[in-house]
Amino acid sequence: MSDIGRSSGAKIISITNQKGGVGKTTTTINLSASLVEQGKKVLLIDLDPQGNASTGLGIEVDDRVYTTYELLVENIALDEVIMSTSIDGLSIIPATVDLSSADIELIANEKRSYLLHDALRQAAMDSFGFDYILIDCPPSLNLLTVNAMVASHSVLIPLQSEFFALEGLSQLMLTIREVRQTANPNLRIEGVVLTMYDARNNLSQQVEMDARENLGELVFKTIIPRNVRVSEAPSYALPVTHYDGQSKGAIAYRELAMELIKNNAAIAA
Repeated sequence: MSDIGRSSGAKIISITNQKGGVGKTTTTINLSASLVEQGKKVLLIDLDPQGNASTGLGIEVDDRVYTTYELLVENIALDEVIMSTSIDGLSIIPATVDLSSADIELIANEKRSYLLHDALRQAAMDSFGFDYILIDCPPSLNLLTVNAMVASHSVLIPLQSEFFALEGLSQLMLTIREVRQTANPNLRIEGVVLTMYDARNNLSQQVEMDARENLGELVFKTIIPRNVRVSEAPSYALPVTHYDGQSKGAIAYRELAMELIKNNAAIAA
């Protein structure tokens, strides 16, 4: 039974950008693992029907008995859907392609935008003791993404360092504003993180300059570089911090985790 009036003890962050290929799932996995390294207990919610975050943490499809689909559509208990991963302190609610039909199946449900919000505010959540819940959203502004935003305290936006990067943000910002006005007035932007950054490339530098000029303090100081180790890690079902902990990508994600923790401590103070 959920109590929609109670607040989850964990900080809930949606990681979203409707543009595909911006490093959204990569950021969700590696930020989660980096937060765990900082002593935090983390739950990753895979809300993308592609299930890449689940695969990237070594959860085989056959092992995904209960998933985010059952959590949303069938209101299944949290202890049935939360799975441990090979990383101590990091749990996951996995996803499968079944989730792709959730939009259609939930359209007649009058509480369709609040299902994840209510699920994460069940009293049973307290026993897990999570510090952070990171939601890997699908690459579209659909009902699943709206559910994530309604459930979250904030939104973290990965921004690929390429031409037209800023152009797609306007629609996302409008969606965030709409969610604030209709369902979650306290939703804030956690920040924008530049991904796949190549310091040798004038275009990457231009995108960074434009982002900081237009978005100011919303842009994280930490930049995620283009790094082959980050690209290789998912094929070994590991975060880059465990695949090659000394790589530039691993170091950058650790710095992002520390910046995130520091920012949230400052807000709480």
